[in-house]
Amino acid sequence: MKLGFFTMPMHPPGRNYTQTLKEDREAVLLADRLGYSEALIGEHVTDVCESIPSCLTFIASVAHQTKSIRLGSGTVNLPNSHPAQVAAHVAMVDHLLEGRFLFGIGPGGLRSDMEMFGNLDQDRNAMFVEAIDHILALWSGTPPYRLEGRFWRLSTERTLLAEAGQGVMLTPYQKPHPPIVVTAVVPHSKGLAAAAARGWKPISANFLQPAWAATHWPMYEKGCQAGGLPAERSDWRVCKSIFVADDDAVARRYAMSRDGPYGFYYWNLLAKRRRHGNVDIFKRRVEMPDGEVTVDYLLDSLVICGGVNRVIDELLAFRETVGDFGTLLYAGHDWADARLARRSMELMAEKVMPALNDAIESSPRVAAGSPD
Repeated sequence: MKLGFFTMPMHPPGRNYTQTLKEDREAVLLADRLGYSEALIGEHVTDVCESIPSCLTFIASVAHQTKSIRLGSGTVNLPNSHPAQVAAHVAMVDHLLEGRFLFGIGPGGLRSDMEMFGNLDQDRNAMFVEAIDHILALWSGTPPYRLEGRFWRLSTERTLLAEAGQGVMLTPYQKPHPPIVVTAVVPHSKGLAAAAARGWKPISANFLQPAWAATHWPMYEKGCQAGGLPAERSDWRVCKSIFVADDDAVARRYAMSRDGPYGFYYWNLLAKRRRHGNVDIFKRRVEMPDGEVTVDYLLDSLVICGGVNRVIDELLAFRETVGDFGTLLYAGHDWADARLARRSMELMAEKVMPALNDAIESSPRVAAGSPD
C-alpha cells in the first residue's frame, strides 16, 4: 500500500492567511521529503476556511521545490471555469511537473461557490460532463476547434493564425493526457461507476463512514466492466483523517478535542451539511436520527489517532471494513501545533506505513467490506 496526502485544506477563520498558505506549502514539501507518493490539493473560491481558490496555482508554486511526489488537483471544480481555461492551465502545470501531475476533477461541493458562479440551480453534473468532454477534445483535436454544447461553445475559427500560434491550444506533457481521478463522497456512487467506465480512478472521501466507503469498490468494478477495462484495487485511493503522536494521550488531546484542528474540521463540514439539510453521509446507519450526528460522534467514528501501534491496529481494522486498496491518503488538517503536525506526518511515513505493509503482506488478502 502506498502513502499519499490529500488536503482541502481547512483553517479556522481567525488564522492569518499568509501563514496558513506557508503551512499548506510546507506540508506538501514535507510529504515529498518523507516519500509520500502523491499529494492532492482541493480548491474553493468563496470560503475563508477552505482557503485555496486555485489548486493549479498552488501546485505550480511548489512544482520546482518538489522532487518525486506526484501533485494533483483534488479537485478542479469544472462547472466553475471555462473548459478552455482549464485545458490550458492543466497543460501548463503538467509541463511544469514534467508528468508528475494527476488531474482530479469534480462538479464541486461548496454551495456558495455554486451561487457565486451562477450554477447553483443548474444541472451541474451535466456541466461537469460537458466540460471534461470539451477539455479532452481540445487536447486531442486540431485547430480551428468546433465544439458545441449545452453550456459552452468553443471555437477559434474566426481568428486562427496557425503559423503564428494564434488560435492553437496547449496540450499536456503526458499523452494523451494526465491520469484522471474523481472523488466519491456518497455511498453506492453511480457517478463513480460512470467515471470508471471512462478509465478514471477513484478516491473515497475521508468524511464518509467506513462501511459506506466499502460500497465504492463494487461500483468502480461495475463501471470498469461496462467500459471493458480491468478493475485494479491498486488504483483505488482511500482518504482518512489520521493523527499519530509519540503516545496515545497526546494524540487524543490533539485530535479528539472539539476545540482542536480535527474538531474544527468536522464541525465546519457538519455545519455546512446541516445548513442544507443533508447529514446522511455522516451516518453509520440510514435510520440514524440527524440529532445524533454531532462533532463528537464524527471524531469518534471518522478519525484514527494514537501512538504508532494503536494507529496501525486501527488502520488494519479500517481496511478489514473497507477492503483492499492501493493508496492511503493522509488527510491534511490545520497545523494548530506545527511541531505535532509535522511529527504526525513523519511517524506516518517512517513508522506506521512500514509496519502496516508488513502486517498486510503477512495476512490473507482482504476482500471488499459491506455496509452495516
